[in-house]
Amino acid sequence: MVTLALTVLTSSQGLLIAMSKANDIKYEYSYTAANCTVEITKCIISFAVLSRVWQQQGVNDDTKLASTWEELRVYPIPAAVYLVKNLLQYVIFLYVDAPSYQILKNLNIISTGVLYRVFLKKTLNPVQWSALILLALGCTIAQMTSQSEKVLSAPVMGIILAIIMAFLSGAAGVYTELIMKKRPQRNVNVQNIYLYSFGILFNAFALFIYDYDAVVGKGFFHGFSPIVLLMILNHALSGIAVSLVMKYADNIVKVYSTSVAMILTTLVSIPLFGFTVVHVNITN
Repeated sequence: MVTLALTVLTSSQGLLIAMSKANDIKYEYSYTAANCTVEITKCIISFAVLSRVWQQQGVNDDTKLASTWEELRVYPIPAAVYLVKNLLQYVIFLYVDAPSYQILKNLNIISTGVLYRVFLKKTLNPVQWSALILLALGCTIAQMTSQSEKVLSAPVMGIILAIIMAFLSGAAGVYTELIMKKRPQRNVNVQNIYLYSFGILFNAFALFIYDYDAVVGKGFFHGFSPIVLLMILNHALSGIAVSLVMKYADNIVKVYSTSVAMILTTLVSIPLFGFTVVHVNITN
């Protein structure tokens, strides 16, 4: 059920970011403020669920929020990586459209496999590597439209940022899985609150550095249209879904669910943005 939810939520992420741009050109809102709001929303949801657990099961060593620095010190790393990765999403959409973004995002499949081996010391056999490569190629071909040549003609900066984001996404996902499973009995909502709390701190710092004047002059919630609010809720729920997959499954499951989401994004982009599907001849 969580994997299915992650697939649906991820498939609409890129679309909502693209739709949140004013006249498909620029963002009227501060995307650092939006990203900070995502972290706050995730933290609130996780605390609400944890409060429910306290009411039903009471507070014990695995559900209490009190902790030690020895446990907490591993959370700033993925929080910082997620900050950069999430903000890069908004910047990339200034260079490419939603389907092109999803095609470039397929690099995440390979980077996850590599980092899965490096960080978690889990060996993927030749069949699994072949499956990941075929998955990346298959998703790319399935997402090809008459607009797909834009990927190759996209600004170099957009492609470079997409490659960086793919590796950051893989690194953050693998490291988060490592943290989540380091103490299996620890309640996932507690772990989420730790991660999101550092995320709020880092996002607030980024907001102060990059968007302080804009936020002070126009207000924190300036430009937060219904689409932007829906995008924020989508990102928050998908972030929580990812953490649940990391806790109870693994990054490979996440890769397959998000790969299905990539195809759904392209299919939905056809009526929304006027793309048309093209026939790809691979026999000649």
